[in-house]
Parts: sequence; C-alpha cells; structure tokens
Amino acid sequence: MRDPESFTARLGDGPGAGRHTERASRRRAHLAVFVGPGGRYSPGLPVATILGISAYYHDSAACLLRDGEIVAAAQEERFSRVKHDHRFPEHAARACLREAGIGVDGLDCVAFYDKPFLKLDRILETHLAVAPRGLPAFIRAIPAWLGEKLWVPDLISRELGYRGPIVFPDHESHAASAFFPSPFPRAAFLTMDGVGEWATSSWGVGNGNRVEMMAELQFPHSLGLLYSAFTYHAGFKVNSGEYKVMGLAPYGEPRYVRAIREHLLDLKEDGSFRMNLGYFDYLGGLRMTSAEFDRLFGGPPREPETPLTQREMDLACSIQEITEEIVLRMARHVRKETGERDLCLAGGVALNCVANGKLLRAGVFDRLWIQPAAGDAGGAVGAAYVAHHHHLGAPARVKTGRDLLHGAFLGPSHSDDAIADFLATRGARGDRLEETALLHSVAELLAEGKVVGWFQGRMEFGPRALGNRSILGDPRAPDMQKRMNLAIKFREGFRPFAPAVLAEKAADWFEIDCESPYMLLVADVKKERQRPMSGDQQRLWGIDKLNVTRSDIPAVTHVDYSARLQTVHRDDNPRFHALLSAFEARTGCPVLVNTSFNVRGEPIVESPADAYTCFMRTGMDVLVLGSFLLRKEAQPPFEESEDWRRRHVLD
Repeated sequence: MRDPESFTARLGDGPGAGRHTERASRRRAHLAVFVGPGGRYSPGLPVATILGISAYYHDSAACLLRDGEIVAAAQEERFSRVKHDHRFPEHAARACLREAGIGVDGLDCVAFYDKPFLKLDRILETHLAVAPRGLPAFIRAIPAWLGEKLWVPDLISRELGYRGPIVFPDHESHAASAFFPSPFPRAAFLTMDGVGEWATSSWGVGNGNRVEMMAELQFPHSLGLLYSAFTYHAGFKVNSGEYKVMGLAPYGEPRYVRAIREHLLDLKEDGSFRMNLGYFDYLGGLRMTSAEFDRLFGGPPREPETPLTQREMDLACSIQEITEEIVLRMARHVRKETGERDLCLAGGVALNCVANGKLLRAGVFDRLWIQPAAGDAGGAVGAAYVAHHHHLGAPARVKTGRDLLHGAFLGPSHSDDAIADFLATRGARGDRLEETALLHSVAELLAEGKVVGWFQGRMEFGPRALGNRSILGDPRAPDMQKRMNLAIKFREGFRPFAPAVLAEKAADWFEIDCESPYMLLVADVKKERQRPMSGDQQRLWGIDKLNVTRSDIPAVTHVDYSARLQTVHRDDNPRFHALLSAFEARTGCPVLVNTSFNVRGEPIVESPADAYTCFMRTGMDVLVLGSFLLRKEAQPPFEESEDWRRRHVLD
C-alpha cells in the first residue's frame, strides 16, 4: 500500500525537479483491444470508420471519424437535456451515425477513451491508502463500477448493438485530441486536467501520425483538482463552476498567493508540483477541502447561492494567478525539452482562456492551438484518432494551415422544412425570409437593442456557442450585460460575456494578432476603444466595479478591460460572418455579444423545440430558426405544467 503523498509524480527531470522522473520512450504506450463475437480486427484498413466514445466522468460524448476526417461529434447532454451528463452517450453516438449515414454495421471499430480497469486501480489504491476515512466515498463509488463502468464492451453491445472490435487507448486520448486535429504537422502538446486513470498533466510531441508521451504528473497532484478545490470553496459546483472562478478573479486582489505557495504547493521550476494533501479532502472524503483549508483561508466554503464576499473574489484572483504561473512554467519546460515551436493544449485546464491568453502573449511558443472540447468530451475525438493512427497505422492527413475541426460545427442540423413542420405543429408564428432580408432584419433588430436567439446549421461541439446555437446582443449597450445575465440567462450578474468579431477586423478592436475561433483566448480591448476610469471609479472594490462603462463595447469588456473573444472566419461560418458584416454596415461595429443558447443549469439547445422553449421562457425578444424570424409578441400563450427551473440543477 502506498501513502498518497508518495505517489510518483512525473513531469521532467530538469534542475529542481527533484523526485520527478522522466517518462522514457521505452515505456511506450500500448493499446488494449477487445474483439467481440464476429468482430473484424484488421490493422491497415485503407478507409476506416471509427466511433470514439468518452463516458462516466462528466460530459460524455461521441465522435465519428472516417478515413481520418471528423464527420460528426456531439455531447450526450444536448440530447438528454442533463447538464454535464456522464452516462453512456447512446443518443450522441446515434446522432453521429446518422450524420455519417451508416448503422453500427458500418463501423470498423469503437474506441473508448480510457481503460476502466486502470482507473478502478487508481480509485481502489487511493481509498486503501486513506482507509478507513475513505469508506463512505468508496461505498458510494463502487456500485456504479461493478454495475456498468467495468463492462464497457457489454455496454456498447447492449446500447448500440455493436459487436465488433473495441480499442482502449492508454492515457493518450487528451494528447491525441490536441495534436491530430490541429493545423500543425508537428508540435509539442501539453495536457492539464483533473484526473483520468493516473495522469493529471502530460507533455510530449506529435509528429505526423504519432503522439509520443514523454512525461506526466500523476494523481493526486493535479492542477485541475487544485483549481476545483477553490471552486468548491467559493461555493460553486465542481466540474462546472470553474469558469465562474476565472470570471470572478478580476474583481479580487491576489492576497492569498503567498499562502497558497507556502502551505499548499511545492512548486518546481519545470511546473511540476506536489500538493500538501492535509489541506484537501478529495482523496477519500466527500468534500474537496479540509478543515485545515478553512482555517488557512478564513472560514468554511461559501454556501451556494449566498452573496459573494470580497474573500471569494480574492481567493479566485489568487488561484488564477497561481494557475497562470504553473501553466507558464510547464510550457517553458516543454519548449526547452522538445525544441518545438508550436504547442497544442487539451484537458480541462486548457479551457482557462485567461491563462491561455497570457501564455500566448508570453511568446513561449510561436503558435498555440487549443482543442475546443478540451475536457472529457474531447476524449472521444482523441480515442478515435488514436485508434485510427496508432492502432490501424493510418498515415497523417495533409494539413493546409487550418485545423481539421470545421469550426467545431460537428453536431446535428435541422433543415428549414423540418423547422417549418415544427412551427406548424406548435402553432408558433414566424416569417420565412430569404438570406439578405433575414440578415438585414436581424442586424436592425440587434441595433435597436433587441436580444436575439440565433439557431442555425450544425450544432457546435464543446462547451462554447460559436454562432449556431447562440444568444446575440448589441455590445455597445451599457445595460446589455446586466439584462442578459439576469433576465435571459438567469445567472450571476458578475459573469462576463464574450464578443464575436469578424476575424478580419479583430485587430482593430482587440490586442490580438492571431485567430481565436473557439473563444479560448483572452485579449485586452484596444486602448483607443477603452474609456479611462475616473479617480472615484478606480477606487471601487469588488462587484461595485461592474457597472462602470469601460469601452465602446461595454457589454463584452470585463472589469480589467479584457475580453474572451471569438474571431469569426467566413470559411467556418458564412451566415454568422454575414450577420456580423450586416451589423457592422448598420452600426460601424463588427462585434456582437455571443453567449450560449440556454439558461443557467441547462445544456445548450440542440433542436428547434429546445430553442423555442428557451425563447419563450426567457426575456429574449426575437428568435431566428434557420430562415424563420419569430417575434415574441406574435407568439401564442406559452404554458407549462411545472416550474421549469426545478428541472435544471444549478451549475
């Protein structure tokens, strides 16, 4: 039995790494293959169709890969309507098959994103190490493992009717999801997550049709779990509210950074670290933090939904600063060890767009590419790619300078005819407009201050709405952020909104010289677009900063003058690009507020029915479904038998 504080943690062996050891190439990754009854395992297939699956932690998903091209990818939550649904992604898998026009008999293999027995080994060893303290958590966890999580081949057969070969990649799914769809034929990769099997962070090199893991940091020392511990202490939901901590950070001061460095972490120059586990309770308890953590940071965790205090803001600011420091140290070490000029990122921590922006501006690497579904959902993409390249030996696709994700528009679409049928069945009233008239009308409505639900084309894959399942508003309106947060999204008022900007105009409005198609980079609003604060305004603290108009586009300018921007390229999303162009022609501003089409606690909408229901429940003024424009005042009365707020667990 190993004490959890002596678990091996590996991330390089440079100066100061101490007990961290290199993961050498002799410990090459291998693949476990299960061949079911009648299965046809045949490495070297000229054209392979592979279904990748991730499930059982959070954000389960499916991805269909054909001859190395992503045909479809979707998260289960969009169909089940359960936020962060972790269950087997039956609906997502069937949606991918439909998009490809095949049944399960058209699959050459299925790839599952990790090895269940290796993950169970980690859970058993952890609970044994802290026994008997971990008994309650163990009792809660083990029935699900014995009931279904260990029996993935049987589950795939039962849920999908598939009986062919199944591939289980060895801890490479995140790395593969980062490198293979990237625009780079060769690059370093860095993955940073909570925990999967044993690894919590890893780095290596992708080249052609291979990813080679070179080093890893192992559980329980985890940047993702460290950030989640502060998420928990701030009163937000773990594995859901981390982005709230990131958004809250600019309201605070980094007054706890020293305490974190001195008490919680032994941080090395290469970015590897060991956590002082006396301050945490996630090994065997049902909480993320311990009583020692409470004492160090001035009290117990905030009760969810109670008012935020300056303490939570300062904690958020402090852990964000620490996270940025660790990411930069890791990245510098990877650059030094690999000599690569380009870097690919994945894992849940790669969704921290503030850290990503600072990494970009630091110039450690020439170029960054970040997997838009960087968390567990992206594991389905990585698993499929590992099966395709490592298992079947398929060569790499020729890369032409843009990534292979098609703007992440990989989910189902709904035709105008299908939308017309839905509207007729529902008795909803809308006008069907041709393209030019539609864009002109919507741009005019947005300029008048209307909030528009925008439902178009194929659904996005990943946590961000990128212009096909979006709620849009005028960023110039000073009250737009407050209105959209409180009357439409029903969420905390401090949370910032993202700007969508024409890619060719981004540098005129933001301090950025590269594309940011997936809302995964933060950049400052241009100085000439900013509005200086008065002395009194500069002395404001916390949430009092929120109502100060800071720029020409206040609805998307955070309290530190930053913005989490999306650059919209004509090739990725022609209609959304055309709408931004129409809005610019009307107002002179090529920017729109773009937030996900949902309310707090609800997954992003998938279908016209989901979109119409969300539209009628909220303060949105206008809904655009494909070519149909619907105004709220023209709709028939909308009634529901129960309060919809009770259906969604708040995130």
